[in-house]
Amino acid sequence: MNLTRLASAVALSTVLATGACSFPERGTAVPAANTTEALPLGIANARFYADGDASLMVQEGQRSFERELAALKAEGKSTTRLPPANYLAMSGGGDNGAFGAGLMKGWTESGTRPEFKMVTGVSTGALIAPFAFLGPDYDAALREVYTTMTPDKVFRVRGLMAALYDDAMADTGPLAEVIASYADQKMFDAIAREYARGRLLLIGTTDLDAQRPVIWNIGALAASGHPQALDLFRKILRASAAIPGAFQPVMMDVEIGGKKYQEMHVDGGAVAQLFLYPPTIDLKADGVKRERRAWIVRNGPLSPNYSASDRRTFSIAGRAIETMLVSSGRNDVLRTYFVTQRDGVAYNLAYIGSDFSAPKKGEFDQAYMTALYEYGYQQARENREWHKSPPGLEAAAAARAK
Repeated sequence: MNLTRLASAVALSTVLATGACSFPERGTAVPAANTTEALPLGIANARFYADGDASLMVQEGQRSFERELAALKAEGKSTTRLPPANYLAMSGGGDNGAFGAGLMKGWTESGTRPEFKMVTGVSTGALIAPFAFLGPDYDAALREVYTTMTPDKVFRVRGLMAALYDDAMADTGPLAEVIASYADQKMFDAIAREYARGRLLLIGTTDLDAQRPVIWNIGALAASGHPQALDLFRKILRASAAIPGAFQPVMMDVEIGGKKYQEMHVDGGAVAQLFLYPPTIDLKADGVKRERRAWIVRNGPLSPNYSASDRRTFSIAGRAIETMLVSSGRNDVLRTYFVTQRDGVAYNLAYIGSDFSAPKKGEFDQAYMTALYEYGYQQARENREWHKSPPGLEAAAAARAK
């Protein structure tokens, strides 16, 4: 099954829809003027709109720095000469997430993997992010997820009429079960402990009603102690991987002034396939002197994939969507690069190179994912995964270095 073609079927089929049919019901949407007032579970710093007031994220960053200083002091470490701050960004990419999973294991074995001050994730990168955030002890579980994944563990295909009368072409109930099996209370408690040490785990979704990117502060949720926080964490992971049209959206319950509303959230990749921090945040302005390093993992290639397209509606639409996703991924990598250069953050990029050529028989092909996991593992194990600039900019970066 080609997920991009599956998604395109929805857009094409809407022209055939009639007003006489029933559709899945949903709760009342948040009024346009009140989107920023809606607080899931009443937790003020549970999330931020990436395109909104940057001061809110700056304040959260400052609080995380204060927690970090307190943790360093408690551990008897220096608070005047700070350790490097390492930021990891995991991109979307569907079953190509096997690359990032293998890379984390190989990185561990190379002996050079740092502890990350902040980890961000979108789509399949959101599923990897909690494992990467919690460190090498979770490498084995991450390997299991990405080398045993099969289509039946991700979705159940609905009939063709779902394109007209349902909210997606596939039901991701199986993925919800997989998420619940590893995103358990033990993992959630571990995230809370790391949050108390000043570390941040951030997951991206898209608020489809508001057409806005949302950054979820998972550590704050875990530390809240709210009885529904774990369930919300699982919903966020599922929402971040909810490819619009292909996979069903996730409805988030919120309240404003005691009145209940629902938000519709889908794959964060609808806005950006990866993020480090909003460009409106200037790291130099915080006055903290320390080395900062960005590690960007693009779970996909960065070069075009030539394929002669059939002259058929679904084929053309699917190929066009695939092209937009590839271009969006390249643009995200470039955007992140220029932001890090502006802020004096060391840039390191890993992606699936043209030397990987394992055949792929379909979505979530276990043999393909295992081969890709091993590729990522070897790249990191042999310390040859990191590029200092995106493809096409290497010559310019080398010239500046001279």
